[in-house]
Amino acid sequence: MAEKEHSLSENRVNRIGREVHAVCPQFDAEAFARDVVAGFPRLGLKDRIAHTSKELSTHLPVGGLQAVDILLRSLPATPQDAGITNDFGFYIYAPHSHFVAAHCRTGEDLDQALDALRRFTAYFSAEDAMRYFIADFPTETFKVIESWTEDPDHRVRRLASECTRPRLPWSVRIPVDLDAGIPILDRLYGDASRFVTQSVANHLSDIAEDNLPLVLDALGRWRTEGRAAEKEFDFIAREALATRLKKGDAAAYEFLGYPSDPPVELSPIRLESNQLRIGERLVFAADLTAAASTKLRVNYVLSSPTKTGGRREKAYVLKTTAVHAGQTIELSKQHTLKSTATVTLVPGEYTLEIHVNGRRSEPVAFEVSKG
Repeated sequence: MAEKEHSLSENRVNRIGREVHAVCPQFDAEAFARDVVAGFPRLGLKDRIAHTSKELSTHLPVGGLQAVDILLRSLPATPQDAGITNDFGFYIYAPHSHFVAAHCRTGEDLDQALDALRRFTAYFSAEDAMRYFIADFPTETFKVIESWTEDPDHRVRRLASECTRPRLPWSVRIPVDLDAGIPILDRLYGDASRFVTQSVANHLSDIAEDNLPLVLDALGRWRTEGRAAEKEFDFIAREALATRLKKGDAAAYEFLGYPSDPPVELSPIRLESNQLRIGERLVFAADLTAAASTKLRVNYVLSSPTKTGGRREKAYVLKTTAVHAGQTIELSKQHTLKSTATVTLVPGEYTLEIHVNGRRSEPVAFEVSKG
């Protein structure tokens, strides 16, 4: 079953209808479900959420905050009662938050609307809906978000970080400074919940796309303050810098203790074959010899042609290790050349490089033909 169908299916729409009807008998659950499902075949997941929200507005007997009150009362008593076993929640409740953003985004309704999103986020994370309030009422909304960093529910604390991310996937950009969320992250990086600290790391990773020094400054302060356990801080730092490591940023490697000019020598890359088909495995190896003890993070990078005639680079982690003076290790990998949901491989000349702490090897070329 396709993801969009599994996440917001006809059965789940019927469930929304039953839950709303249970607290609002005037709500025609059958008509609601019929009208929602009629529009589903042509819609992706995000449009399904918006369409379901629109039909809630059409079929509910009241609008605005009165309608939101009905939606809140329609929720099962707890996320557990709703059958939710993860932190993110069920897509069945995504239309509820969308409804708040679509119909209660006014200065008069702001406090109650944001509190509704705080409550909805335990059933389905409300970061997408929050973006519209940040865009329209940045000062007021950020003040509320900062108070959420002390919320007893870790899902609300995570929302504080997630909704303010500069590059939140699947969501609109927010017109605020790149460092606007740093004071929020300062409060959350020592959180006991991995759901929260993962978001903190993702938020920093977004910032690092445009301003690595800002991220390194925050991480440096946090390391000095010591409010996060060492293991958790290391996790945040690795995740926050992962993309910059793949791009070979020396400052990111140095921060994590990997010398950007490591005392090692790498042999030429050996390919089992330089004539491959899409779907076959690229098999390669190289020998690395250390002149002194050092810490290493080794990536391999594939450069491939695109449909439009350009080039695409993709980095993969090959090995993370420590080596001793005089030690030689073999670096090897079997990589299947296959298309993914986001990248379609095309025939042409490909190249392979090995990056040791960001330092590039000489590339080796190979040809890829149709499978």
